[in-house]
Amino acid sequence: MLDKNGIAKRIAQEVKDGYYVNLGIGIPTLVANFVREDISVEFQSENGVLGMGPFPFDGEEDADLINAGKQTITTLPGASFFDSSLSFAMIRGKHVDLTILGAMEVAQNGDIANWKIPGKMVKGMGGAMDLVASAEQIIVAMMHTNRAGESKLLKQCSLPLTGVGCVKKIVTNLAVLEVTPKGFLLLERAPGISVAEIKTATDGVLIIEGDVPEMNIA
Repeated sequence: MLDKNGIAKRIAQEVKDGYYVNLGIGIPTLVANFVREDISVEFQSENGVLGMGPFPFDGEEDADLINAGKQTITTLPGASFFDSSLSFAMIRGKHVDLTILGAMEVAQNGDIANWKIPGKMVKGMGGAMDLVASAEQIIVAMMHTNRAGESKLLKQCSLPLTGVGCVKKIVTNLAVLEVTPKGFLLLERAPGISVAEIKTATDGVLIIEGDVPEMNIA
């Protein structure tokens, strides 16, 4: 089973040379720490930053440098800062190659719910709705089940939707799955996790084709 860093490390393998990538709040922000050093990647944040680097070490934080989740960040040489209108123009103009988001629920057809639980106060939806409507590739990083042990990979989302039919791939603490017209296709298992455990933890249709390899996150 993976922890949050393990999920981020596996997703970092999906980041390719030359990509412009937007990282959502939570687990996705950790991905920047694990991207290969031999490739060039530009991380964008919707609050107006292009060229984010890894999180700063303790004692080296700059309170003026933050991401959309108000976490302190570092920047790489050549980084730029701009207002939110330009940032969202980049997003809506489809200039972001890959978006990595957290989620409360994902449906087997690729619907995502990640901004609101009815009855609980939220400050706003942030940029997620723009991102899911504009990005060509959307990967979700999340735990496979909620704190009550209930599946977050569903036949149909029960929470208010952020986007419809937009998620392409999901990486959880248990598995890597691809969204297909027939359901969740199981691509990889987390270390020490069996196919049976993943099946039990998945409410939506789970497609299993042949032997499912274990993730390689060394």
